[in-house]
Amino acid sequence: MMVSEIIYFSMFTGVGISIVVILLGLARLLTTKKPSEAKLDVYECGVVGVTGDPRIQIKMRYYIFGLLLIIFDVEMIFMFPWAVVFKSLGLFAFIEMLIFIAILLLGLLYAWRKGVLKWV
Repeated sequence: MMVSEIIYFSMFTGVGISIVVILLGLARLLTTKKPSEAKLDVYECGVVGVTGDPRIQIKMRYYIFGLLLIIFDVEMIFMFPWAVVFKSLGLFAFIEMLIFIAILLLGLLYAWRKGVLKWV
């Protein structure tokens, strides 16, 4: 029984890798190659790249705001499965989630008082 599962897994892996290799090979063969200065320029999010030193310093506020966003996204990742099985978990799980939310709210309050959420 275990051998047949390994064979199926190997077949699917081989077919998947083969499809990727074939499609990449076809793309390389069928595309036109006309390099130009405009194609080699940095382009991100609809904004043309800044000329000069690419190592510009980014304000720390953006980093901290992004970190807060990730923290609260992770909070939602933990809360969604809990909310799905809320009724079957009981009072102990409810109290645990309240403590978890309280700790995160304390962190948000601390960040607010430190002025992290101000953009000016």
